[in-house]
Amino acid sequence: MRNSDRLSTVAVSSQTAFGGAVRGRSGAILATVFGMSLIAGCQSGPDVAAIQAISLDANSGSEQNLGSLTQTVNAHPNDPEAYNVRGTAYGRAGQYENAIADFSQAIQIDPQFYQAYANRALIYRQISQPAQAVADYQKAISINPNYEPAYVGLGNVYRLAGRSRQALAQYNKAIQLTNSDPRAYHNRGLLYQRDGQQQLAIDDFSRAISLQPNAAEPYSARGVSYLALNDEDDAFEDFNTALRLDGTKAEYWTNQALVYEKRGDRSRAYRSYARAVQLDPNYQPAKDGIARTH
Repeated sequence: MRNSDRLSTVAVSSQTAFGGAVRGRSGAILATVFGMSLIAGCQSGPDVAAIQAISLDANSGSEQNLGSLTQTVNAHPNDPEAYNVRGTAYGRAGQYENAIADFSQAIQIDPQFYQAYANRALIYRQISQPAQAVADYQKAISINPNYEPAYVGLGNVYRLAGRSRQALAQYNKAIQLTNSDPRAYHNRGLLYQRDGQQQLAIDDFSRAISLQPNAAEPYSARGVSYLALNDEDDAFEDFNTALRLDGTKAEYWTNQALVYEKRGDRSRAYRSYARAVQLDPNYQPAKDGIARTH
């Protein structure tokens, strides 16, 4: 999905995966979560948390799975959840118009379906329609004021727009509702980081790590803040941990390379920059690093 703002001193970017909240037919609220990618310094991130998690597999957006979901929709044309689940799969597949259509149909059938509003809001954000995203998140909150994922999503829209104070209020509300969601802390940390409040950012990234220790993104994010405080050793440790957890992100290799470069180890820096370019040939911070260290 859409890349976002980058921290000026450290090379970072994000590709966010789509997550969608679903409501079980029994009325119990479930959440579907796809892969997180909330990279330090970037201004985007998943908007839907796992409250009680069910997972769609890696092929959830595949043609075969969409065909199966369409059969379910055809068999239950008045079931809003059927449209919501298929809309989530469409979002996963990057078929945003179809996703919006399905979430809208779910809402038409059940105007109180706040999860569908939040899901549609995420799609609107991804296609750069922030006003519609804000309206849908606010509608979800008006229906269920305790729906924490909508506050995080709304905070992300405000953060992207540079409305830091409003974004902070949304993240604080989400954390007030539940202090066990790593996304709320991670995204608030990104806000602090962008505003230069590095120690507050480190505290929030550390909290996110404690809640989800196997996610690479908070380590990379915390490393960025450590580096901003000239703490190269802790930054390097966090960047390396991020790479151990996920070696597929060009920005992680670039961050590692920056530390090598600062230490005067140009050959290792070059190799890390080269790996980043191999993963993403258009990643300019890595290309610039290669030019400096070649």
